[in-house]
Amino acid sequence: MKKILLLFIVIFAISCKAQDVYPLKTLYTELPNYVYLKDTNNELSGFTGTYTANYEGKSITLFITKHNKKLLDRINLFYKDILIVNYLIKDYNGNILIDSRSITFNSNLTKDFIISHWVDDNGQKLFATYGGTNCGVGNGIVNLTKLNATQLSWEYVSGVTILTDKTCPPGTDIKVYLPKTKDLIFTKAFDFGEVRTK
Repeated sequence: MKKILLLFIVIFAISCKAQDVYPLKTLYTELPNYVYLKDTNNELSGFTGTYTANYEGKSITLFITKHNKKLLDRINLFYKDILIVNYLIKDYNGNILIDSRSITFNSNLTKDFIISHWVDDNGQKLFATYGGTNCGVGNGIVNLTKLNATQLSWEYVSGVTILTDKTCPPGTDIKVYLPKTKDLIFTKAFDFGEVRTK
C-alpha cells in the first residue's frame, strides 16, 4: 500500500510541473505557452491610484489598478501582471460623456479598454494599448510617465481605422473621448483609505 501511495505522489508531482516564472520585461513572443511574466520588481504598483486632469473643458479621471497573473492571448498564451486603466470623462457641466469603470478584464482588447504592455526607463514609463471605441475607432497607444510620486504625464496616439458600412454600421457613435494630446499632467487624488507614513 505504501508503494502505491508513493508511486501516486511521484506521478502527481511530475504532472504538476511548476510553472515557469519570468521577469515582467521578458519578450513573451520567444517563450512557450502558459509562462508567467511576473512583476518581480514591483514596477507596476508605482502607477496605481486615481488621477485627475482637465483638458479642453473636460474633467478626466483615470482609475489605474494592478491585476496579477492574468491570462493574455496574443501571439501565444501567457500569464502576466498588468495594469488596467479605467476612466471617467465629464463635460464642463459635470455630465458624464463616457465611463469605463464597469469594464473588467478581458484577455482580448475590447472597446474603451486600456491595458499595460511594457514598463521602461527604470519603471518610470508605462506603455499601454487602447482598444478604441465602437468599431475600433481610436485604437492606439497610451504612454504614462511618472513625473513624481503624485503626477503622471499622459500621451495618447491613435491609429488609423478604415470604416465601411459592413464593418461599422452607419449611425454608430464613433466619438473618441480620450484626450489626443501629449504632456497632459494628471495629479493623483488622495485616497482617504491610505495609511500615511512619516
